[in-house]
Amino acid sequence: MLMRMKPGSRETALRILIVDDSRHFLNAARAVLEQDGISVVGVASTSAEARQLARELRPDGILVDVDLGDESGLDLALELASVEYAPVVLISAYPESELADLIAASPAVGFVSKSDLSASAVSSLIAPERAPG
Repeated sequence: MLMRMKPGSRETALRILIVDDSRHFLNAARAVLEQDGISVVGVASTSAEARQLARELRPDGILVDVDLGDESGLDLALELASVEYAPVVLISAYPESELADLIAASPAVGFVSKSDLSASAVSSLIAPERAPG
């Protein structure tokens, strides 16, 4: 199980917010991550929902889809990072090679392809000291 330490407390699961405009993907991603010990504390399908949940929930990390339908996940990542809610990891169905310049120019701590989404991939970017092996 992926954990993080809080000063003066026992270990707790890494807490993640997922932002994607596909309800199907949100459900699948939640299942995959929670099966491996990450706590998905919230899901959002719009930038407005993401901002509100990030402010309220204060997750350890935020997964943001590059393409949020009519909205830009890259713009949202920039906004979330500027307020320093939590480290942002970009996600997409597109391969990293097609987005390399956009990812490099973003404030995100990294990128995970939706097809490679796993607790290990997420934790290695958000909390490398807690990632397995």
